[in-house]
This record gives sequence, structure tokens and C-alpha cells, in this order.
Amino acid sequence: MFILDPLVTWIHLVFSSIWVGGAIFLGIVLAPLLKKTMPDVNKRISFMVVVGRRFNYLGGTSLIILVITGVYNARSFLDQPHFLFESTYGYILLAKIILVCIMIIVYVIHILILNKNVESRILQRDVPDEYFSSLRNKIILLGRLTVGLSIGILFLAALLDRGGVGSV
Repeated sequence: MFILDPLVTWIHLVFSSIWVGGAIFLGIVLAPLLKKTMPDVNKRISFMVVVGRRFNYLGGTSLIILVITGVYNARSFLDQPHFLFESTYGYILLAKIILVCIMIIVYVIHILILNKNVESRILQRDVPDEYFSSLRNKIILLGRLTVGLSIGILFLAALLDRGGVGSV
């Protein structure tokens, strides 16, 4: 167990960097940059669809690994879940679990809305303008929610690392 616990924590940190860093890069760096350098909305969205699809392989895998390593790191609460309600640490962990569940739901909705059929129609420019505009707004909202939730989860992780709010 001596090497396993730090190894699992390290894996968790690496994949949280990939997940959160990737989401921030896509939403805060790439999208605004494309808006300035690629005035054609259709081309911009097509490019983001291709990049997003590529990121989903790494991002989705990262999310799965984060859940697995997160469960491992919280394993002491699996045997005695009532501990979640008996300490500041438990409440913070519970809040983190809830935010992770919400983030996963948001991510799955994003994937379902922007499925391969819709992606292919976007790339072929076979999407009515009204639908395209509505889809674009949904994608932006879901992306922002994902980034916000991810940053919130990181904050809760920092609190957990300190042992809870009282230790800060």
C-alpha cells in the first residue's frame, strides 16, 4: 500500500490536469481565438467539432480514470458511508461527489447532443440555420458548465487535501 496510494493519487492528478486543462483550453483559449481568426461560423464550428471529437477520446478516458482513482482514494468511506455526514472532510467529499455526478451528466448530454450523426451533418454543412444556432448555444452552455464544474471540483479537492475547511 505504501507505493500504491501515492501512485493512485499521482494518476488522479495527471488525469485531472488533462481533463480540466483540456476543457479550459478548448473553452477559454481555442474558441475565442477561432472567433478572431476564423470569421466564418460554419468553419469555426466544424473545426471545433473535429477538435472536440479528438479530445473526447482523451477526455472521456481521463474522466473514467478519475472516477476509478477517486473511488479508490475515498475507499474508507465505502465501508462506513455515515462518515460522510460526521466531519467537514466528509461533507466536502460529498459535495465533490455531487459535483462530479453533475459534471458527468452535463458531459454525457453534450456527447448525446453532439453525436456522430449531428457532427457529420455539421461537417457537410447540412444543418438548417435555426437548428445550427440553437445547437451552438447549447454546446457553448454545456462547455461553460463543464469548465465551471471542473474548476469547482478542483477547489473542493484542494480543501480535501488540506483536511477540510477548518484546516485552511
